[in-house]
Amino acid sequence: MTNKKYFSLILILGSLTALGPFSIDMYLPGFPAIAKDLDTTVGKVALSLSSFFIGISAGQLLYGPLLDRFGRKRPLYAGLSIYILASAGCIFCTSIDMLIALRFIQAIGSCAAGVASIAMVRDLFPVKDNAKVFALLMLVLGVSPMIAPTVGGYITVSFGWHMVFLILMAIGIFNLVASWLWLPDSYKPDTTMSLKPKPIIAGFMTVLKVPQFYTYAFTGAMAFAGLFAYIAGSPLLFMDIFEVKEETYGWIFALLSIGLIGSSQINTMLLKRFKSEQLIFAALMAQVLTVIFFLIGSIYGWFGLEATIFLLFIFLCCLGIASPNSSALTLAPFTKNAGTASALMGAVQMGLGALASVCVGIFDVRSAIPMVAIMTATSITAFTILNVGRKRIPKI
Repeated sequence: MTNKKYFSLILILGSLTALGPFSIDMYLPGFPAIAKDLDTTVGKVALSLSSFFIGISAGQLLYGPLLDRFGRKRPLYAGLSIYILASAGCIFCTSIDMLIALRFIQAIGSCAAGVASIAMVRDLFPVKDNAKVFALLMLVLGVSPMIAPTVGGYITVSFGWHMVFLILMAIGIFNLVASWLWLPDSYKPDTTMSLKPKPIIAGFMTVLKVPQFYTYAFTGAMAFAGLFAYIAGSPLLFMDIFEVKEETYGWIFALLSIGLIGSSQINTMLLKRFKSEQLIFAALMAQVLTVIFFLIGSIYGWFGLEATIFLLFIFLCCLGIASPNSSALTLAPFTKNAGTASALMGAVQMGLGALASVCVGIFDVRSAIPMVAIMTATSITAFTILNVGRKRIPKI
């Protein structure tokens, strides 16, 4: 594979992977405006974020078998089409319940892009290069939290929150066209695979029983759940508690994203000297220590805006190293059923992320403590799963 083709392939896969995060991040600065227009509260608007996470989790399980049965591209086209139509519907929402429902459907569509891109990494690249490719995808992926909330803040102030969903619809159209024109067929459809519920569930159970899968899938998912707690809690934290403007919130979100992106690229260099198993252990240990200190300080009121941003930055740096390595180790044992494995991994990740975001919304209090407490609980749980589960992985 030439360098030019390698670069363009990573770029397209990164664009597909970024569709979900763009859909999450771009409308965050508009929470107060949406609440005002739809005559509801910011906490209720946050449920549209939770419904998106739930939709992605459910959609992962739907698209996994479809990607293995029909190949990567046909389910991808269907999902992107659903995403485009749901985004159009969000533009004309007249109630919060309607927005919550359409966001669920929008997520069902967007997750096809995420599942397909992850499965295609396993299709197109050697196992030994998977962690590097995932790190490169995170670099492209990282553009979304840097650009999306910042642009979303300015768009909301200048044109209203409806325009955000018009732009998301346009991004969906771009991904559909780019996938059709430039994305290669990477997998021959498995016509022997049944789409009946019983064999599909059996396929998921076969994957789930692999020790390496359940150890690193749940480790990565629990670690990543802390990110969803941060995303759900950040509008309240910065725009309500610290009273920053929508545009400023976007810039803070972008600044914090640099930690996630930068550390994922440092991870690529670290892989030349260390194994993925070593890196994920060190990253999670640092993450646990950071959030415990963050929680104690939040309880006693030690931290202002600057200190809060710094600690969140460190948290995201740890996650930027843990995430690509956990993804690579989760999928490493699989070849033929990589689509099912990637879908199940994504479903676990998004399902736990949705639960974390809902938990943040339940505590409708003007405090950072619920968000930080959930980040602490998920990080400690991830570290525990890693240390218990890796003892059950057979030595090669």
